[in-house]
Amino acid sequence: MKKIKRKPTHPGVIIKEDYLNPLSITIKDMADVLGISRKTLSKIINERGSITPDMALRLSRAFETTPDLWLNLQQNFDLWEAKSSTSGWQTVRPIPLKRLHANN
Repeated sequence: MKKIKRKPTHPGVIIKEDYLNPLSITIKDMADVLGISRKTLSKIINERGSITPDMALRLSRAFETTPDLWLNLQQNFDLWEAKSSTSGWQTVRPIPLKRLHANN
């Protein structure tokens, strides 16, 4: 597993810094464009909410990007958080591939 040293940027930060601020768009106005509540967008921008597939589609349409961009940003952030904040996954031992192929 590739080790990521730096915490990935949350997609909400990218929305705020790369789109809202340069374009002088308020959270309320952007929420209206996206067809969501101001509270929902505010949660994402303040890193308390996640990009869902539906939200990725909305953002990709509004910013002329791809939904994959937004989902990958969220996935990278979530994986980094899980690796950094939990350790239970480290106790899982790999299953020997020989065992899997022997049953076929």
